[in-house]
Amino acid sequence: MILTTQNGVSFYQFQHLTDFAGIRHGIFVRTGGCSDHPFQSLNVSFGLGDDDKNVEHNRQRVAQGIDGQDFVYLKQVHGQDIVVFSRSQGKAAPDIFKQPLIGDAMVTNIPDKFLVVPVADCQSVLLCDPVGLAVANIHSGWRGNIKNIIGRTVQTMKTLIGCNPNDILAGIGPSLGPCCAEFVNYKKEIPRAFWRYKDGHDFFDFWSVSYDQLLAAGVSAKHIESSRICTKCNTDLFFSYRAEGTTGRFAAVIGLRDANDGGAEA
Repeated sequence: MILTTQNGVSFYQFQHLTDFAGIRHGIFVRTGGCSDHPFQSLNVSFGLGDDDKNVEHNRQRVAQGIDGQDFVYLKQVHGQDIVVFSRSQGKAAPDIFKQPLIGDAMVTNIPDKFLVVPVADCQSVLLCDPVGLAVANIHSGWRGNIKNIIGRTVQTMKTLIGCNPNDILAGIGPSLGPCCAEFVNYKKEIPRAFWRYKDGHDFFDFWSVSYDQLLAAGVSAKHIESSRICTKCNTDLFFSYRAEGTTGRFAAVIGLRDANDGGAEA
């Protein structure tokens, strides 16, 4: 991944997504915001115990970093609902400081609408179809992997937007790695079909689960890039619920760039 700093905030980008000038995206690090311990400092989620004014300011910082205005935050519930924003709906935007919609993935073909997934160990999976001009952002914790929200999102892009899965580029963001994803109660929590992703102890490789689910959905292996950055091992860069308990959430963002926008790319 590539570390970029723009307008005073830093974020990582996937190399193969930066090769396509038609999108803006970023996985923001936890620094550069205004929240105090234990949410220091770029926490973008309400309802965790942080001051709402800090969260509002931090969301503005993310918007400045991507250089956009129309941002969508969902109320994530570890489910399998997918929210679609299509051109036929127009460009009306939810308030960027509210979370009026419930879902764990978003799809859009509307330029300058930015999809945000806040995470702290769960995977953010960014999808981009540079041919069909559509993007998606997926919140996939281990429950999301079990429900295959990744495959469902690719299918939604195909069915509702007309995307060809073979054209889709995918990026698996920083999240709990196989080094730290211990599930001592896995026999009760995780279906047997996923046990092949477990090592000789109780640690699961959900990065590989996501990779395989993308392949099964028709995404080409050469179009998949994984950050392979463990959030629990890198709390200087990212929030980690496993490592910290009470903590913030960092932002994963993707959106189509308006062809008439002459501003800076991210």
